[in-house]
Amino acid sequence: MAIRNESKYQQLRLAAQIARLYHEQNKTQPEIARILSITQTRVSRMLRFAAENGIIRTTVHVPEGIYSDVEDELARVFPGTEFVVVDAPLYHDGTGNPALASSTAAYLERIIPSCEIVGVSSWSETLLKAVEVMRPVNRGVTTHIVQVFGGFGRASSQVYATRLAERLAQISNAEAMFLLTPGVVSSEQMHAMLMNDHSSYGVLELCNRLSVILMGIGCLQPSRLLLDSGNVLDEADMEDLRRRGAVGEICLRFFDRDGNLIESGFNRRVVGISAEQILKT
Repeated sequence: MAIRNESKYQQLRLAAQIARLYHEQNKTQPEIARILSITQTRVSRMLRFAAENGIIRTTVHVPEGIYSDVEDELARVFPGTEFVVVDAPLYHDGTGNPALASSTAAYLERIIPSCEIVGVSSWSETLLKAVEVMRPVNRGVTTHIVQVFGGFGRASSQVYATRLAERLAQISNAEAMFLLTPGVVSSEQMHAMLMNDHSSYGVLELCNRLSVILMGIGCLQPSRLLLDSGNVLDEADMEDLRRRGAVGEICLRFFDRDGNLIESGFNRRVVGISAEQILKT
């Protein structure tokens, strides 16, 4: 940047003086302008000059356990997606590191107030732990927290199917919408009846209007939470999914290694949000 009527030496000297006042002594630009009897516009211009000429050099020291370089690389590969990478080794009892829960909670506290209708997978252990440590968020636009598929297993374990949605609704000052049906039924005929029943139709219709879905990604092997609840996947279902190439699931919609939905009898008996609705959100 050229500064008229001053030698290069004087430009550099003034730029260094302003840079030290601003960055080392924490003076504001108006304060610097008064100290040096120059205009604030000139102070701003000289700070830019200092940066362009190497007088001011910015370095970022990333704390241990922060993986912003990995997050940036993931964002480069998948544009438009925000990533939070957390060092979260498993404990011997199979539960996740509290760092994962706290990082997830902090992220949810930030985004939930800007989301009107929030879908939630009520059988994610990570989400359950995160919501338990969340603080109440500032009132935003959130109106509904929607349980996106039904309950599972033993009657005594059904509390898990509503606990997460209810807690999240309390935190965000929203209304909880519960899907009071089994998560998986025994026949496709029963599935059709429940999907069209008045008590579940309204909740499932909200799945077409979700601002965001909070959900975990599971592997083919059922999670500890589902196993403890009296997991509904019997061995015949598991064997059929293995044979068809299933490697993981989202909201009990199983997919193969290429991310394609596994069409199976099990998939046609899940009462809840569809794969198409997940992809549309």
